[in-house]
Amino acid sequence: MDVEKLTDALCEKMGAEQDKYRAWLVSQPPEEILNHTAEYTTREDILMAMDFIELTKAQVSALLDSPTPLADVYKNWSNMDFNLMDNITAAIEDRADTVIRQAEELRKAPIYMESYQYAYQHGEAEQHLASQRANIACRDAIVEAINRHYHDNRLDTGAAVKEVVQQFGYERMFYVLANTVQFMEHESRMTPNNKAWARTVPVVFENGRRDTSYLITGSHPGLLDMFVRDARHEHLLRQPLKAADIKAEATHILERFQAAREPNSPSGTHYMVQVSPDFLARAGSKDTDRLMSMLPFQSLSLSTLEGQKGTYALILKEENRFQPLVLRRPSVRKKLQEKSAVPAAPSEPGKPKAKRKER
Repeated sequence: MDVEKLTDALCEKMGAEQDKYRAWLVSQPPEEILNHTAEYTTREDILMAMDFIELTKAQVSALLDSPTPLADVYKNWSNMDFNLMDNITAAIEDRADTVIRQAEELRKAPIYMESYQYAYQHGEAEQHLASQRANIACRDAIVEAINRHYHDNRLDTGAAVKEVVQQFGYERMFYVLANTVQFMEHESRMTPNNKAWARTVPVVFENGRRDTSYLITGSHPGLLDMFVRDARHEHLLRQPLKAADIKAEATHILERFQAAREPNSPSGTHYMVQVSPDFLARAGSKDTDRLMSMLPFQSLSLSTLEGQKGTYALILKEENRFQPLVLRRPSVRKKLQEKSAVPAAPSEPGKPKAKRKER
């Protein structure tokens, strides 16, 4: 008998052996079936390998001589010196690295601010599609974050916003949110402030129509409005203070000092006004110094108070509270430099300069 026929006979014998093993296995209790799951799967793999392996006539004949060739091969395989956990570990690490790489590609994809028609005509279709994929992924992340951090009728917006920002950054998150809020212009559960903010963010239209593929439709409008509000606030706290911000805080403190009818410190010796927590969160030491220099009080100090939350500006009750802010005057040197930088007007051609008359 040639090797091909011998191999067919061996495969048939091993197949019958596996059928018998399977019939025994399915008759066992569930726990016993689970105990033999790995063995059953490996025996199936051995049978599959028999379809493409090339054995010599002697090898096939040797296996045929065994009453249980499949069980013998499985036993030999299980005694081999290799570490299956290495393969499993490698598979886990490879999958994790793939997810990280894909997430990084989405995070780094720039927002494409042109229509698909423009992108196609200018050879930038892939950039457009990459931006769309990132927008859709960001939309899904916002919905998942809101769902994950909503418990007991309370949304932990800080945790939800942080989760999305870590994946996509503020720019893309705001782009998706602004598109959604603009689309929900007539939704009464969206606050006017959020609607006004959304209108300041430019969006892309396709043939005069808004792209709705990445609009957030899977969240309650009220929860989404809270998410937008706190996302904007968290972003604001990351921005450096401008001169106008410092002046606005100084003006606010001065007005509160002037509005007080009597000293309001616990001891009754000072007037006190709480400094905005948002201002303090954004302020550096130079910003605080500038704030102090704008307030026209000799006894001014910033301090925390026992039993009171926050930081307060305090002045003695004897201070004249009705003084104007101390605004920094423009530098004389800077004015002169600006003036010297302006080129002198050229004289008209053909007209000599007039001579000064001598007396």
